[in-house]
Order: sequence, then structure tokens, then C-alpha cells
Amino acid sequence: MQQVDTLLHIANFSTLFVCMVLKFPQIFVLMRAKSTTGVSLNSLLLELIGFIVFVTYQMYYDYPPPTYLEYPILIAQDVILLLLILHYNGSLRQSLIYAVVFVGGWRLLTLEKWIIDLAMSLCTFISAASKFAQLQCLWRSKDGRQVSALSWALATYTCMARIYTTTVTTGDVQVLVRFIAMTLLNLWVLLTVLYYQRRGSSSKKKD
Repeated sequence: MQQVDTLLHIANFSTLFVCMVLKFPQIFVLMRAKSTTGVSLNSLLLELIGFIVFVTYQMYYDYPPPTYLEYPILIAQDVILLLLILHYNGSLRQSLIYAVVFVGGWRLLTLEKWIIDLAMSLCTFISAASKFAQLQCLWRSKDGRQVSALSWALATYTCMARIYTTTVTTGDVQVLVRFIAMTLLNLWVLLTVLYYQRRGSSSKKKD
């Protein structure tokens, strides 16, 4: 039992620590490149929706804070990423519209129990759609230079850690299914990014 508790603490705190810096590599890559080629705005928006629904669900049902504490941090980092993408796309004015929609949607989630339950049941599909949107963007652009492989590798680790913490704490099947799906999809995006980055490097060497 003590070993399980120790592993749980390690998984919780390592996930929290990783999430504190998870999006930083992607933020730095965008700032350096000043280009959003290969980075999907739709993917980021869907990811934000998924994060907001997930953390609201966990708080609504009084889940242990260590099992979701990283999500407010991830949301803050995603907001920074969103602002950067809008800035480099020349559409920063749209940020106010997004802010109103996200805050209004968050308030709506907690009005009734059935709303948050329904939103959580759709959360896995929303988060999965965000990964597919990023994959589509990569397939279309065939350019992974502006996408941080490190951020996707860290995201894969955090989901794997959350599979363990969910199993030994709440055992919530919906949450568990979500993390398994996200682990596989994050890994898929990571491998795709690495493939296009390697192919881009090979092309440069030939030139």
C-alpha cells in the first residue's frame, strides 16, 4: 500500500511539474519562427474546450485536486499559444470573441448536472478531434518545423501518468478511456511531427 501511495505521489507531482512547462517548447518555437505553418488553430481551440470541460467536471464532483491541478496551468499556456497564433496570423482582434465564448461556455457547464455530464461524455471526442485537426494540418502542410516534438512527447507522458493515477484513485471509466485515447493520439502526432521534421532535414541536406 505504501508503495502504491509513493508511486501515486510521484505520478501526480511529475505530471504537475511537466505540465508547468509542457507548452513552453511550442511557445518558443512559434516566437522564434514567427510563423504558424503546421500548427493548427482548430486543434488548439478544441484542446482548450476539452481542458475546460475536463477540469470543470473534476471540480464539480470534488475529485482530489492533485488529479487535475495541471489543467488550469495547461489552459493558461494554451491561451498564450492562442494569442501568439492569432498575432502571427494577423487576427489578434478575434481574441476578445474567443474570450467571451470560452468564459460563457464555462459558466454554462455548471448550470445543471446533466449539462456537465453530457459535456464530459463528449470530452473524449472533442479532445480526439483536436489531435486529428493537428494531424490534418501536418498532412496538409507536410512541415513539422513549427511544431514542437518535445511538447507532444511531454503530453504523451502526462496522459500515461494519468492512466495510472485515475486507476488507483477514482477508477472513473470515462476519465480512464479519455486518457488512454489521448495517449495513443498524442503519440501518433509526435511520430508524425518527427517524421516531417526528419524529412525536412533530409531535404535541406540534399539542397
